[in-house]
Amino acid sequence: MSGGAGGAANACFTCHGLQGQGDDVSTPRLAGLDAGYLQKQMEDYASGLRPDDVMSRIAKGLDPDSRRAVALFYAGLPSSTSKSASPSAAAPPPVWRTGDASRGITACSSCHGPNGQGAGEGQPIVAGQPVAYTLEQIDRWKSGKRRNDPRGVMAAAVQRLTDAEARAIAQWLSGQSVSPTPASASASASVSAAAAARPAASRETRRPDRSDGA
Repeated sequence: MSGGAGGAANACFTCHGLQGQGDDVSTPRLAGLDAGYLQKQMEDYASGLRPDDVMSRIAKGLDPDSRRAVALFYAGLPSSTSKSASPSAAAPPPVWRTGDASRGITACSSCHGPNGQGAGEGQPIVAGQPVAYTLEQIDRWKSGKRRNDPRGVMAAAVQRLTDAEARAIAQWLSGQSVSPTPASASASASVSAAAAARPAASRETRRPDRSDGA
């Protein structure tokens, strides 16, 4: 976590903060995220499936046990360290809540929950992340620079978003609480169950062509 022989430039806390809170500008919050999700991202950085100038170099310098240790460390930190612990009362963008069937856009909430806290195992929490970071990830999914999503779900989901919609989503998510209230947790469980119940065929119709053959 300290950067080892590589010094502070390779230390996790240099970018992500001592409590995994990120910088609230462009570096993501890691505290309280799912350990399995975090470890997958570390493995994908190391393998090149999720290329990044900074993180790929750091992940490649760690062995599998160390990458897992980092994931477990951040997953175990309290998510309340985030500046977004107090949720915004603003309504979510329409495309987040309902999608747009006319353009083939699935509702973001079907995987990420009504308030961005995830909708079941394997669905990452996206609430409370910096606007610039979320916008960058949406752009990477669109352009194919990021392609480590199962079955190309994210690449398809954002492909037809307008720039205005992407910014509205990013700004709204930045003001949402990382930890769901009991009511929203129940709603997330309901959304997750509904997503799981959708016929496989309806999900596969949105699968894009993948350059990596996955």
